[in-house]
Amino acid sequence: MNKTILSVAAILGMLAVILGAFGAHGLKKLVDADAINTFETGVRYQMYHALLLLFVGGTGYLNNGAKMTIFYLVVGGIILFSGSIYGLATNDLSSFDFKKIGFVTPIGGLLLIIAWGMLIFNVLSIKTK
Repeated sequence: MNKTILSVAAILGMLAVILGAFGAHGLKKLVDADAINTFETGVRYQMYHALLLLFVGGTGYLNNGAKMTIFYLVVGGIILFSGSIYGLATNDLSSFDFKKIGFVTPIGGLLLIIAWGMLIFNVLSIKTK
């Protein structure tokens, strides 16, 4: 399980670096500055949460159930939040209108907030000596 969490965290981190480079260089001539800033927001939140998953997968302070709950919340949150932001930022480049599914962005954000809440709850539940 920790191997899965750590592997997915590494993949998400790597993709954040690739997408960040694409946003900084590849999108420059294709979309306006506001769209690039929006795209960078998606990249930044993806990287923050890849790092969160590295912590979750590497810590011995959380039980496996808590780790998996946080894992699923973060992965779902990244897909909905960052994924929809990538689509919205590059909307002019696609025949699909990502504005139609823009409502999933705050749902993804809520999943990320709940994941952090789960981490807080589980850390505060640790019995100290």
